[in-house]
Amino acid sequence: MDVTTWYLEQTSPADLRPGRPPAVPAQVVRAEIPSPEFSRFLYTAVGGDWQWTNRLPWTWKQWKDWLDRPGVETWVAWVRGTPAGYAELVAQDGGSVEIVNFGLLPYAIGQGLGGWLLGEAVARAWDLAERWPRREPTRRVWVHTCSLDGPAALANYKARGFRIYDEKLNAPGDEDEGETPGPWPGAGPRD
Repeated sequence: MDVTTWYLEQTSPADLRPGRPPAVPAQVVRAEIPSPEFSRFLYTAVGGDWQWTNRLPWTWKQWKDWLDRPGVETWVAWVRGTPAGYAELVAQDGGSVEIVNFGLLPYAIGQGLGGWLLGEAVARAWDLAERWPRREPTRRVWVHTCSLDGPAALANYKARGFRIYDEKLNAPGDEDEGETPGPWPGAGPRD
């Protein structure tokens, strides 16, 4: 199977089009204490069904080293005290901020939370330097998604004001298209 990867960006805070408020009471909170356990939970719970496997072999120390870097932030959506999704932001040189990971836990998909959470995450990417005084102000926010991601991912990025600046087609075998581990086998709602 061919896999298409889209690279999207915003180059001004004015590009951001926030999502509508969620129908359920929800809040977005920064996980300020780097926690490998919590970050690995979010990574597997959100990405397990979408081919997020690159970090599965990481040790606790690799997670800790990643999270301890200045300009790395984890923003978590909570619904009634339960994590519903997250965004991981990484400040880069030249005023760029990458949304490295973004998504919802399986139970939260289809509840109108994705556009709202993405809008909140992008707003935090634009003001990231205010929380990290040694970082230069954000001049660009970017993300990539692929045809293995959730079916609403690309449309959500575009609806929030991202523009595609590059697209790549990977030949069969370049991406792992096999069975994904999920948070654990059989987890989450299925059609």
